[in-house]
Amino acid sequence: MGCIKSKENKSPSMKYRTEITPEPTSADVSPRGAELSAVAPAPSAKGASVSFNSLAMTPFGGSSGVTPFGGTSSSFSVVPSSYPTGLTGGVTVFVALYDYEARTTEDLSFKKGERFQIINNTEGDWWEARSIATGKNGYIPSNYVAPADSIQAEEWYFGKMGRKDAERLLLNPGNQRGIFLVRESETTKGAYSLSIRDWDEVKGDNVKHYKIRKLDNGGYYITTRAQFDTLQKLVKHYTEHADGLCHKLTTVCPTVKPQTQGLAKDAWEIPRDSLRLEVKLGQGCFGEVWMGTWNGTTKVAIKTLKPGTMMPEAFLQEAQIMKKLRHDKLVPLYAVVSEEPIYIVTEFMSKGSLLDFLKEGDGKYLKLPQLVDMAAQVPLDPLMCPLSASSCEVSLAVSCCLSSKVTELLELEVT
Repeated sequence: MGCIKSKENKSPSMKYRTEITPEPTSADVSPRGAELSAVAPAPSAKGASVSFNSLAMTPFGGSSGVTPFGGTSSSFSVVPSSYPTGLTGGVTVFVALYDYEARTTEDLSFKKGERFQIINNTEGDWWEARSIATGKNGYIPSNYVAPADSIQAEEWYFGKMGRKDAERLLLNPGNQRGIFLVRESETTKGAYSLSIRDWDEVKGDNVKHYKIRKLDNGGYYITTRAQFDTLQKLVKHYTEHADGLCHKLTTVCPTVKPQTQGLAKDAWEIPRDSLRLEVKLGQGCFGEVWMGTWNGTTKVAIKTLKPGTMMPEAFLQEAQIMKKLRHDKLVPLYAVVSEEPIYIVTEFMSKGSLLDFLKEGDGKYLKLPQLVDMAAQVPLDPLMCPLSASSCEVSLAVSCCLSSKVTELLELEVT
């Protein structure tokens, strides 16, 4: 529930016209169901804004990416998961966006802001790097770093994100007026959008979106009367002065640390003794679901299949396909134990079952617009996933095959 501000906190009058970005018709409804105008998007419906990123329809709850193992993976990706490959010689400098604690002896632990020379980024989601601070070499998750001094390295840059997702983040409980983020424009290639949380007596808490246009000479502007050489300078200016915006920029919208792609470098088919089963979360005809720990470092969900459910060779072949299936709204497959009894290792989702949340948790108090918003986040189209058409067809067949055998274990999980 957003705080109700006093009249003194109303936005300043506009000295000149700024552009509040109209989005496509499909985006002209906020996550809370209120209509958005071309001049100022409408507020959310009353009631607490709920983050659905940690809910699921399995016994162990929430994150994002479809696999036959079900799920919804967490949070938004602030920067691309990978950059152009072929970096060699340790000459390209990247900066850490988040803290990371090493999970294996081959990983590097690091803190946010630490800089690295990238030695090799040709081997997928884990790059070989050298810490400039410590001189140590090791592997780092590629989605935890960005090129130093680039826009991707800025805390306020959220990359490719839709209007509704931005509103969902900015309207989270506890966020105040003026909190903001910058994202890629949905409608104009090469442009950006500035999204700001606002408040007024009529609409209450709402989000306004301003298009940041690019000049031919490389500069940026929201209004032509205030132009800047870089996005960084534009953001700095509006943190000091509203200068025609609904409110000056106050703080950067908080972001959730993303999940790594996989547990570690080459940790795909793992030994059984690297897993510790800790808390049984549920069971069905074909197996059980546990909360556990991998390698003594990482909390995971472990789905066990009873012996004879399917041949290990067939399972491993199918799981290899599902390993490639990634999506923002589906839980990723982390690893497998391919010898019977087969183990399926996925991200642990801490918020529990979506069904329980809606029946017994805070979900009981959600209004219809919020429930519709939740349903709209369920990825129903498998072709949204970054696979070729032929791969998707195979994956669909695999999913059907697996779900017919392990229905209880492979329920679809949603954010």
